[in-house]
Amino acid sequence: MIADSHAHLEMNDFDHDRKEVIRRAEEAGVDLIITVGTTLDDCRKAISVANEFKNVYAAIGIHPHEVKDIDHKTYGTLKKLAKMDKVVAFGEIGLDFFRNLSPKDVQIRRFGEQLELAQEIGLPIIIHDRDAHQETVKMLHGWKGNSKGIVHCFSGDYRMAAECIDMGFSISIPGAVTFGKSEKLQEVAKRIPLTSILLETDAPYLTPHPHRGKRNEPAYVIHTLRKVAELKGVSPEELASATYQNTKTVFGIV
Repeated sequence: MIADSHAHLEMNDFDHDRKEVIRRAEEAGVDLIITVGTTLDDCRKAISVANEFKNVYAAIGIHPHEVKDIDHKTYGTLKKLAKMDKVVAFGEIGLDFFRNLSPKDVQIRRFGEQLELAQEIGLPIIIHDRDAHQETVKMLHGWKGNSKGIVHCFSGDYRMAAECIDMGFSISIPGAVTFGKSEKLQEVAKRIPLTSILLETDAPYLTPHPHRGKRNEPAYVIHTLRKVAELKGVSPEELASATYQNTKTVFGIV
């Protein structure tokens, strides 16, 4: 059994063939998928998808690109959504200083607010960090939440990964690890402990080799699995078992 710890099956990219995508995932051995909302509408849709498919669970939160649109009703709505069946995480939340689709100061303020909300509702968090490593680590150090969670689509170096693990977070490795010029990510995947690693597609984005250029989907996590197993010197079966259990443990899935 294989887990895809982070996908976006609720996105419009999958509206025309979602059932087939999930069927292909099951045929590839992917038995657990976390679909992650990024706006309130997509959070609702993620929950709907999770309720439709037994092996899919949902995460809710406002992506840093979208935090400029948070208003006085947003957090109350998220609290209500957090209580719904099959919601297992709060996220993805965080900072994205690469595209800055929301102003930096707004991102930092809203990230802090969402960290407080995650602490209140008691769900593990899914962290988005792009070109904001120092600020992300600083804010996580100041966070008082007990549920921890994952740093998704990890893009930092091994030192950052070790620091996050020391704080209680797991590291989720995306399909970019299969790219030829991803030496930094490959070093992280190779060196972090087996107990702290998760695998993800971030579908429909970051399609791994040999499918680059196509829409990503959960079935393709098998390529990430094989590459990380090679890097760590373990069998794909051993890595699949470890990352599957790690995903269940992080998100409290029985």
